[in-house]
Amino acid sequence: MDDIRIGPEEITPALVGEVLTLQRAAYVTEAQLYADAFLPPLLQTFEEIREELSAGPSLMARAGERLIGSVRARQDGHLLRIGKLVVAPDRQGRGVGTRLLAGIEDLAPEQTRCFLLFTGTLSMANQRLYRRAGYVETCSEQLPGGVVLVHWEKPVRSGDED
Repeated sequence: MDDIRIGPEEITPALVGEVLTLQRAAYVTEAQLYADAFLPPLLQTFEEIREELSAGPSLMARAGERLIGSVRARQDGHLLRIGKLVVAPDRQGRGVGTRLLAGIEDLAPEQTRCFLLFTGTLSMANQRLYRRAGYVETCSEQLPGGVVLVHWEKPVRSGDED
């Protein structure tokens, strides 16, 4: 795990291409789980990913030169909406997602009062990660096509609380 570097990177066409490739690889397992090859992250374009990366904080995880994980977020008033937390399939279950999630939370602007994210009901590994990180399930929502999303939130703890 010590060979993994996590941090922000300059948003270049090469980086966007790497994120697109990583995202598609990571979501193939989700598509198999849900028997749905048309999950929105699998259909995102290069330009849509570039816009998302430019819209808010993002972090990349690298092992050597290889991109093995990424996460992005968007500020919405006092809320930080975290999304597209992806880890290369051969690196899942090794703490990369945990480090990316903690890292994106650490980048939250001062006005942030709550972190929000969601995952599908069948994505048990994601749900375990969010529970371990202090997130609480708030509601669920059925999408057209039958996929049910579970929404999670975590209040921001200020440094002066004991």
